[in-house]
Amino acid sequence: MKEILEVLIKNLVDKQEEVSIIEKSDAKSVSYEVKVAKEDVGKVIGRQGKMAKAIRSIMKAIATKEHKKVNVEFLD
Repeated sequence: MKEILEVLIKNLVDKQEEVSIIEKSDAKSVSYEVKVAKEDVGKVIGRQGKMAKAIRSIMKAIATKEHKKVNVEFLD
């Protein structure tokens, strides 16, 4: 799942080398902390958070197939 999230994020930003994704998981859930360059934060979150919501929806669909819950946080 982390690889899919990384591909999604890297295709949105200009500074791909500054993308950092930290994965924390246990038996039934996975949490991701996404950090990008300050200039790219707006591109990842989108207008009124629509892009962030879309990314979370995609990840939730993938996690459902694996019988897990997922949380994606975008950090400054």
